Amino acid sequence: MPPSKLKDFSPARAVRACDHPECDGEGKFRAPKSPSDLNTYYWFCLDHVRAYNATWNYFEGMSQAEIERFQKSAVTWHRPTWPFVSDLRNDGVRHFAPQRDFFAGFRDDFGVLWSEGADGAADDGSPRKRVTPEERRALAELNLDSNTDLQQIKDRYKELVKKFHPDANGGSKKAEERLKAVNRAYGCLLSSGYA
Repeated sequence: MPPSKLKDFSPARAVRACDHPECDGEGKFRAPKSPSDLNTYYWFCLDHVRAYNATWNYFEGMSQAEIERFQKSAVTWHRPTWPFVSDLRNDGVRHFAPQRDFFAGFRDDFGVLWSEGADGAADDGSPRKRVTPEERRALAELNLDSNTDLQQIKDRYKELVKKFHPDANGGSKKAEERLKAVNRAYGCLLSSGYA
């Protein structure tokens, strides 16, 4: 492209001098004037901006509590935040308590819906064993929760066998059917290796 015949009317770029006293260099690099006013700058040459940055302390004049508050706020880029799950989950226990039977089929492995399990046991944060639907029904038949160990299952089984044994109930068919259900539930838990 041939050179333009028009005159260049753009203003001449002024050279900014270094703000350091006794320096005649060009001030190409900016540095904030104070921690409280980060939008006004000194302009330094390379040597003086390096020296200024080496002595810069953003936290100078702040107490330890102010520094910790700043660092905690820096995690969220100094933006306001609100609790996400913990408060909602605790409220969820109150609001969803009547619907627990409806939600009994849902697994809440991460504790998103409520801090208590469907069985009402408080969540202590320890990892829970995954419970299959068959195991869940068997535990319900024995009136046990999912945090039950083998000894508790055996103790509950013995208690229910004594309670519903036909000899203790005068041959009642209802007690006999309940005993059969207890036996099936106990067998299911043992065969699945639940505990």
